[in-house]
Amino acid sequence: MQVDAVVLDVDGVLVDVADSYRRAIVEAIQFVYGETIEKAAVQQFKDAGGFNNDWTLTDAAALFVLASREGYSGGVEEFTDRVAAHGGGLSGAEEVVESHLDPGGVQRVRDDWQPDRLREVFQQLYLGAELYADLEGEEPDPELATEHGFINDEPVIVTPETIEALTSEFPVGVLTGRPEAEAELALDRVGLDVPPEYRFTMDDWEEGKPNPRALIALAERTGAESVAFVGDTLDDVETATNAREADPERTYYGVGVLTGGLTGPEGRQKYEDAGADRVLDSVNDLPDVVSSE
Repeated sequence: MQVDAVVLDVDGVLVDVADSYRRAIVEAIQFVYGETIEKAAVQQFKDAGGFNNDWTLTDAAALFVLASREGYSGGVEEFTDRVAAHGGGLSGAEEVVESHLDPGGVQRVRDDWQPDRLREVFQQLYLGAELYADLEGEEPDPELATEHGFINDEPVIVTPETIEALTSEFPVGVLTGRPEAEAELALDRVGLDVPPEYRFTMDDWEEGKPNPRALIALAERTGAESVAFVGDTLDDVETATNAREADPERTYYGVGVLTGGLTGPEGRQKYEDAGADRVLDSVNDLPDVVSSE
């Protein structure tokens, strides 16, 4: 692919978050409700679309747990298929609950649903006590006050050689659903220096992926006529597709990597069905498939 700029997601592309963010989703729900989903089920929510934000995914998975208590008989796969049919995201999950439980059950689910508490627990598990206090400005819960946050369990995927190959040839941007502070921690860990104007995080825009606004803005800021966007979810591929439709004067390539929740032949097929222009084993294969000439 001939491109003028490269834009990278963070989670599942630069660092492996299977034992950090995804673990925090599962364990936050377990802590608050005493039962939870399997970690493998997180990907089923991701595939339903609209869950770029892991706090939102946690809220939706908690709705599934609470709905199951009230008599929802389908498993996670059926629930997430129905979420996708309702347009994905948290609003889709809420519509599934409302359309498959009686009014009393819906009300009990809503009464027990605690998004604010889930977020507090999630962040404490992910960040650990000290970093939680520093970044959130709140005292950690004594029951969760561990020094070793899951953030410390994020193996680096991208190699220094890949970073050098990309940054020496292209302007490199970052488009992530992480909060700004957590994105900076990850970028520091992998050794990728990205100027603020080439970054979009959760703090910079409300829409989230697959809305194309941030990707188009990064193309504009880098002066690129063609951009490769590398991500680990179907929403990332759809972001590139949506950017092509919204900004037809430029070329946008959607590149999926098999180092996130989508793996193996099945993951490759899902990317291809979603319209990915390339599917790579990892971001470290990217320098071999992009060129500035």
